[in-house]
Amino acid sequence: MRMVCFGGPGMALAMLLTAATVSAQIAPPPPAPQPAAPAAPQEPVAPGGVAPVVPPPVVPVAPLPGRTFTAPTGIIFNAVRPERVIDFELVIGYVQAALEKSASSQVRAQAQGWRMFKATEPGPNGTVLYVFFFDPAVTGTDYALGPILSDAYPDQIEQIWKLYQGALAGAGSQTLLNLTPVDPPPLPPPGVPPVSTPVTRPAPPAGGVVPGPPPATTPAIP
Repeated sequence: MRMVCFGGPGMALAMLLTAATVSAQIAPPPPAPQPAAPAAPQEPVAPGGVAPVVPPPVVPVAPLPGRTFTAPTGIIFNAVRPERVIDFELVIGYVQAALEKSASSQVRAQAQGWRMFKATEPGPNGTVLYVFFFDPAVTGTDYALGPILSDAYPDQIEQIWKLYQGALAGAGSQTLLNLTPVDPPPLPPPGVPPVSTPVTRPAPPAGGVVPGPPPATTPAIP
């Protein structure tokens, strides 16, 4: 491109300066600097460059159920693995010794009516059945073995408890029963045959069939 200048070199220089000034005025300003993004938090690093180990949350252990009776007599059935009979009977020996030497008046009261038996017949699924019989039972008092054994053998309780739990035949191997004496009704006078008390049946639903009385049966006399 050829530029034609009028008025000599001075006029050309003035025109160049004017063009440069206008270009500088209309040029867009440089972009403003953007703030830097915040850095992600760094995990604490232990000395030596090894990240600390975070321990898992502690889950509380559920306490064992109590062994409390509400009736004057009680029974606890213990189903024991046949191969662990010696272990369970060893635990029974520890329990008997703990009851004898206990200084607790509550434990001594429990020991008065606490008897232990072994069934001759096999238990469920071929287990060996041991029976703890309490007569009289101290109502409202916990018969759990843990506190009794822990008080008598604080240094051996862990080993004794392993024997006890390992001898039981899994979940549901213990059954607690509250026994109440039977109070039979008055007997009829001599010569009067006994009459059974009719059973009160609930009313049938609307449109249902009213059930008849149960068939009469003659009890067998041994």
